[in-house]
Formats: sequence, C-alpha cells, structure tokens
Amino acid sequence: MNAGLLLLLNLITSLAKLVRPGGYRALIAENLILKHQLIIHNRSRQRSPNLNTQDRIQLGFLTLFLTPRRIIRSAIIIRPSTLLRFHAALVKRKYQKLYSAHGGNKPGPKGPSRDVINAIVEIKHRNPRFGCPRIAQQINLAFGLDLNKDTVRRILAAHYKPEPGGGPSWLTALGHAKDSLWSIDLFRTESISLKAHWIMVVQDQHTRRIIGFGVYAGDVDGPRLCRMFNEATRNQGWPRHVSSDNDPLFQYHRWKSNLRVLQIEEVKSLPHVPMSHPFVERLIGSVRRELLDQSFFWTAADLEKKLKAYQPSRLT
Repeated sequence: MNAGLLLLLNLITSLAKLVRPGGYRALIAENLILKHQLIIHNRSRQRSPNLNTQDRIQLGFLTLFLTPRRIIRSAIIIRPSTLLRFHAALVKRKYQKLYSAHGGNKPGPKGPSRDVINAIVEIKHRNPRFGCPRIAQQINLAFGLDLNKDTVRRILAAHYKPEPGGGPSWLTALGHAKDSLWSIDLFRTESISLKAHWIMVVQDQHTRRIIGFGVYAGDVDGPRLCRMFNEATRNQGWPRHVSSDNDPLFQYHRWKSNLRVLQIEEVKSLPHVPMSHPFVERLIGSVRRELLDQSFFWTAADLEKKLKAYQPSRLT
C-alpha cells in the first residue's frame, strides 16, 4: 500500500514538472500556499506551529507551479522568537564545543577523585579562613598527593557554597554611608555572528544610577580595561571609591596604576560570595533579560548604541 502511494506521488510530481510554471496555475498555487500558511499560523494559538508530513507534502507540491522568485516571496514566515532561540542554541553549542570535558578524544588527566573533593570542601567548611595554599598542603599530607592551590581553587569554586550571613555586607554599608562609591563588573555576550564582546557596567552604589557601559570585542587586557572604564565614566567625574570583585582582570598592574592616578580607592568584594556585590549583579541580569535576550547586535558600535538607548529607560 505504501509503495503504491509513493508511486502515485511520484507520478503526480512528474506530471507537475512537465507543466511549465507560470500563468493562472501559478496564481492558484500561490493562493493555496497563502491559505495553508494562514491555517498553520492560526494553529499556534493552541500549540507550536510545527509542520507535519501532510503540510510538507502539500507545500512542496504547490511550489512546483511557482517560479524560483515567487517561491522565495511565498516562504514560511519565521518569528523573531524563533531566531532568538536559535541564536541562544548556537551560543550554547559553541561553548559546549570549546569547554566541554567530552568534546575531544585526546587523553588527559582525570582530576581529583570524589573523596579528595569532599575532603577539600569539608576542610573549608570547618576552617573558613583557610586559604587555597594551606588546604592544598593539608590534603597533600593526608592523601600523599601533589595538588596545587589552583586545583583547590577550582574545586572550591565549583563545589563550595559558604553559609550566608545575616545583615548587610560591608559593601552595602559603605555604599549608604558614602555618596561616592561606584560598583563595576564585567560580563560577556555574543553577537549574531557568535563573536564574543565584553561589557563593563558601572553603577552608583548609593543611588543605583547607571553611570555607563564600556564595550570591547575581543580579549581584554590592562590598557583595554582602563579604556573601557574611561569610556563608561566619560563626563561623569570620579568617585572616591570603586567596588570590584576578585576577577583576575582587575589585578592588572595598569588597572591599579590608573586608579592611583585618578586617586580612587578600590574596595574588593568577598570571594565566592555574590551577595556581597548584589546591585551590579542584579543590573547585569536585567540587561541580559530585558535587552540582550530580546534583540540581536552585529558589531561593538551597534551594541553601544543599544546600551545607550537602554540606559535612560532603566529606572535605577
């Protein structure tokens, strides 16, 4: 039965190919395609308008009567939300390929065992003031291993969650006590061509006002970090204090020298405690949800234009 249906479909397709496209046949076929598209679009009120096998056969058969130029004009319309989800899937796939542990076939170290990870986390819970070098020394003495402080730091970043403390942090207290404390942070986003762009956010800790944004496409170093800060704070004056996290980018000698020249004192947030830097972290989340997840950008100039348009509309 299936073979007979396939033979009949091939016969009808061959007869349609023998008939030259154009004329009244093309007009009728285009109207039928438009009507079928409306049926598929109205179907989205109940569920996603996916094309089933019957839709594909009907649309494919009707396109045999159209010229290539008319086929392009009669294509199925793609919604912006579909493009946004497709772009997000591409970005996720890109970083899975780059940083996934199962991405390559090259052999490598397996890393510490589960017992060692649990021991490191337990030592940190019992002794919160112990640093990574001291924990590595204790683990090496107990298990006879050769772990370094960087391995311990990565394990703690992935598995250690400190207990939350009550009351406001020192950063919040300083922000309310002094009207000249700015919080700064960096985050990365992807353009429509999957090129990484870095964005620096500068926010007034006391008034929650957005001071500005600095944008750069590519790898960030010390001079570029200072240039992004100057672009974000242009014509804004200088604060007495700047709050930043423990990102290695803020450890550049050029960055610290720039703050000394501007007579700005840097206040560091607590490591591995995002709640000690709450307002700028919340602002970054708002920028992602309200702007970057809802629209595309092509270049750094296009991203700067969108951020400047977003800044006055954001009530901080």
